[in-house]
Amino acid sequence: MDKLPLRGIQIVEMSHMIMGPCCGMILSQLGADVIKVEPPPGDKTRALEGMGTSFFPLFNRGKRSLVLDVATKSGRNALFRLLERSDVFIENFKDETIMKSGLDGTSLTKHFPRLIIAAHKGFLSGPYEHRPALDEVVQMMAGLAYMTGSREVPLRVGASVNDIMGGMFGVIGILAALREREMNGKGSEIRIGLFENCLFSVAQHIVQFQMTGVPVPPMPQRILCWPVYDIFTTRDDKRLFIAVTTDGQWKALCRTFGLDALLADPDLTKVQQRIDARPRLLPPIADRLRQHDLEYLMAKLDDVSIPFAPINAPEELLDDPHVRRPGGLVTMIDEKGHAIDVPTLPLEFDRASIGRVSVVPSLGGDTFSILTYLGYSESEIQELAKGRSLRPDRPPR
Repeated sequence: MDKLPLRGIQIVEMSHMIMGPCCGMILSQLGADVIKVEPPPGDKTRALEGMGTSFFPLFNRGKRSLVLDVATKSGRNALFRLLERSDVFIENFKDETIMKSGLDGTSLTKHFPRLIIAAHKGFLSGPYEHRPALDEVVQMMAGLAYMTGSREVPLRVGASVNDIMGGMFGVIGILAALREREMNGKGSEIRIGLFENCLFSVAQHIVQFQMTGVPVPPMPQRILCWPVYDIFTTRDDKRLFIAVTTDGQWKALCRTFGLDALLADPDLTKVQQRIDARPRLLPPIADRLRQHDLEYLMAKLDDVSIPFAPINAPEELLDDPHVRRPGGLVTMIDEKGHAIDVPTLPLEFDRASIGRVSVVPSLGGDTFSILTYLGYSESEIQELAKGRSLRPDRPPR
């Protein structure tokens, strides 16, 4: 897109880890100017290694970095001056922490009635609102780990799904609040709960229990509502997931792979009959599929519109032709100047992908230009920096 939809919107983000930064990153990719306020040592996420290596660059790309010590009066005053010119403030700290700096929603609304505040929390208002939370904590608590594994062996989903979805709900709330402000001229205080986010994702199972009265079994027990919804081994020892959920797909599977006896069986004419017959149904299907290589099977299944998926590791997707289609990946430039491929936002505007080259901000790399924009003199900026050497930064957008 030549003109991104959130151009002209200024966001101040003071958050860490994933949920708050993810919210800011999405807004940045949509065109907003996102200013990340960091303490003098920097966001602690910058120093993570191992499984946390990608956290800071991935979720903070495309932002500008402003270093302020909001524990000091001068630092808070600079932040308040910035908030006065901004549309949205994002934070994800504990309430008592944010209140000490006068940055809680109630305080900010008094000073900046048009400001939209998006507070990402572990729990929304209620008995647990004082508790800290992590993605794995809420997955265990909300039943997602149970559904993925079992009560005896609960399994965390292999990505920060709740933090990321929490950032997305933050964006949804912000967009709704911006629309409301257009109508009444007032800002809003939005709160997004990590636990409630996970609870929302398992709502289908909560409702299923109330409708049936039967406790919902974990997914590994394979109590399925489809006849074929399984992983099969191919001749070249690969693995392929296949889903056959409709009568049309059942007929196509049988005709494509010569399973005429199954297709002619009068006890397999209805979906529920095939579900009940899974123990005798699956072995002949597996035997027939095992006679072919993965690529052959995928081509055949694709031809007859049967859902399928190879079992991929994340790094293998870098070679996937759909992922690598024009607009499927966007470039991220890390602090060392390396170009890294990142999936674009999962949406299109007028059939065009949303995404642009984004730079991971160096710590405090935009401090000078932002404070100059706020009216500070060079000597005042150096005083705020307290002797810290300010790196040359990019021109303000």
